[in-house]
Amino acid sequence: MNAYEIAVIPGDGIGPEVVDATLPFVADAAEERGAAFETTRFEWGTEYYLDHGEMMPDDGLDRLAEFDAIFLGAVGHPEVPDHVTLHGLLLPIRKGLDQYVCERPNVLFDGIESPLRGYGGGDVDFVVYRENTEGEYADIGGREHRGFDHETAVQSALFTRRGTERIIRAAFEAATEREGHLTSVTKSNAQAHSMVFWDDIVEEVAAEFPSVEVERLLVDAAAMDLIRRPHEFDVVVASNLFGDVLTDIGAQITGSMGLAPSGNVHPGPEYPSMFEPVHGSAPDIVGDGVANPLATVLSWSLLFDDLGEGDVADALWDGVADQLADGSAPRTPDLGGSAGTEAVVSDLRSRL
Repeated sequence: MNAYEIAVIPGDGIGPEVVDATLPFVADAAEERGAAFETTRFEWGTEYYLDHGEMMPDDGLDRLAEFDAIFLGAVGHPEVPDHVTLHGLLLPIRKGLDQYVCERPNVLFDGIESPLRGYGGGDVDFVVYRENTEGEYADIGGREHRGFDHETAVQSALFTRRGTERIIRAAFEAATEREGHLTSVTKSNAQAHSMVFWDDIVEEVAAEFPSVEVERLLVDAAAMDLIRRPHEFDVVVASNLFGDVLTDIGAQITGSMGLAPSGNVHPGPEYPSMFEPVHGSAPDIVGDGVANPLATVLSWSLLFDDLGEGDVADALWDGVADQLADGSAPRTPDLGGSAGTEAVVSDLRSRL
């Protein structure tokens, strides 16, 4: 039996709720399929910040680097500005462990009603490859003359050839394993340096993948077309900011943020990858027991797939799909039901 060491950061808000509800079920499902794992829990996040003035300790990255994978519940707290939480935990992990591929599948499952008219189960199935370590989220800039009329803020985006080429190449490789269609999203008409640079590298890499059909869209057109014709998308590749925005659209048109998994992936053996549901900490429903655990389960599926445990990954993904296709299965309020987190997990356990 393969054994793994996994770091778990439950985080904030509903993060601990969905992590604690799903972890025993996921562990049993994995062990039944020959993949045991032990977890080490790190209580880092905004509660840690309020007590210590930092989101995680100074040696946090060194400690995480020793694990086979990392699972994150959620980050965010109403009493702490979002830029503090993001730059104190999530972005340092992504950058410090070189998790340069943010992979976000968007699937309209059978049994789920899209807000888009005329779309049913299986009609929407695309994946976004978002550059995850530089671009518009590079921490380059500053503020000067605070409090004066001429106060100035400068924020610079960073696009390196290495960083841009490797995410584009990863997206092309994914397209060869899917439907052979790649959409590159930029804003080249307005950003004539960084985005034209991106376009040039897409052109270079595309020459190595002649079987992949390439579509190029400006981000405003892409946002429109994800709503107008989502069935035509297969693999989308975009910069850090554009990928972040477009994946929220993808989550909504496929039913709910509560169904959206995410992987922050370092494809090589040097560092562990980190997996998390897209939905965030959802402070408005903390403690109500109604948080949707399915994005968490699907994120565990991505984690096991990354570890090479395909049987476990498929079982978790297929279990969610089976439950959603069953009209009598319990559903949380975001999916139109009235069931709680535990009821959904209990039903999933019975299906596996």
